[in-house]
Amino acid sequence: MSTLRYGIIGGGFVTLFHMRALTQVRGIEIAGLVSRSRPEKAAQFAREHRLGDPVIYDSVIELVKNVDVVCIFSPNFVRVETVEQIVEAVKQGATLKGVICEKPLARNLREARRLVDLIESTGIPHAYFENQLHMKTIKATRFQLRKVMEQMGPPVLARSSEEHAGPHNGWFWDPTLQGGGVLSDMGCHCLAVAWYALTPVGKPVDFLRPVRVSADVALLKWGQPRWRQELLDRFGVDYSKTPAEDYATGVVTFQNPETGQLVKGQFMNSWMYEKQGLKLGLEGIGPGYAFEMNTLKSPLEVFIGDAAADAVADAEAALEKSTASRGLLAVQPNEADLYGYTDENEDAYRAFVTGGRPMLDWHYGLEIVRLTMAAYMSAETGRVVDLTDEGTLEELETYVPLIQQGKGREVLGG
Repeated sequence: MSTLRYGIIGGGFVTLFHMRALTQVRGIEIAGLVSRSRPEKAAQFAREHRLGDPVIYDSVIELVKNVDVVCIFSPNFVRVETVEQIVEAVKQGATLKGVICEKPLARNLREARRLVDLIESTGIPHAYFENQLHMKTIKATRFQLRKVMEQMGPPVLARSSEEHAGPHNGWFWDPTLQGGGVLSDMGCHCLAVAWYALTPVGKPVDFLRPVRVSADVALLKWGQPRWRQELLDRFGVDYSKTPAEDYATGVVTFQNPETGQLVKGQFMNSWMYEKQGLKLGLEGIGPGYAFEMNTLKSPLEVFIGDAAADAVADAEAALEKSTASRGLLAVQPNEADLYGYTDENEDAYRAFVTGGRPMLDWHYGLEIVRLTMAAYMSAETGRVVDLTDEGTLEELETYVPLIQQGKGREVLGG
């Protein structure tokens, strides 16, 4: 088995989550790390879990010259700068077998287009990481219903949702850095999942053609004085000046290019889910069949009473984004695998080793950015965005949502 030396750009939450997944993937060694702050915690995790003895580099260019595959797990606001440095390293003689970019590809279409153009100029294979399309529950659903879908037709309605109590880091809350609020952060997941769930088995992930987008956003919890003050105290983010949405919902209409049939993908996201922790949901309805997924339906439940709660040090040991360490807890023994992180890393490894194509590449990531921008435009203007209109498509290429510009009060009020 070939071993690929991975170099990871970023040392925060998502890096550590991917490392948890990589403990279950053969043939990958973490050879290097670089981050805005020294990623000592990530390096220690890699050593303790026998993922390698990574060197901490001082620059992206230096890292790229010493690895086989580069993983971009750094924040959204440095994506363009990061890829420019990767390309510069290649120009200086670095050779890579692949480049991975974590979702979302970029904050807007102009940035996404820049990233695609940059990576295509190198000829290096690229993978876009959207973990939820790799979830075993979703793949098992499509396999189980394959014959049914072939006989009765593909699903006509999909509902995808993701909710939790809010991000870990301050830059996620800052719409000018992250690219928006919950729609930019998690809506990209749900747009992709709904699109995939509606796609006929055996067809490419972008087979269905998006034709219309209707969306709404709101600031329901984190704009209230108490919670606004908490954001200011914890992260230095002032939602009285530059708010972002904590709730988003909408519908994308897709068209089957072979039959002309229209199908619907609903999405819903929030940063105010106060139950056990991160909740992913997916429902699908087809002619004569249906399916449903809820990641909080765990095979393991634990109850911790008040008397014992002082012994609990980490609420997230049970579930990502958990806000409680007592009461009835849904415990997921292998979250990295549950959410698809393991399978997406295996998919990228196979593609880079064999010279094949990963399930998702940066072109697909760009299309998800397009749908996200269309959703922001719909919410901002109060109209349905027509993706068959050439003028609208041209407008989206340079569109930057008001929320992303730091002008969220014009959309959200307050």
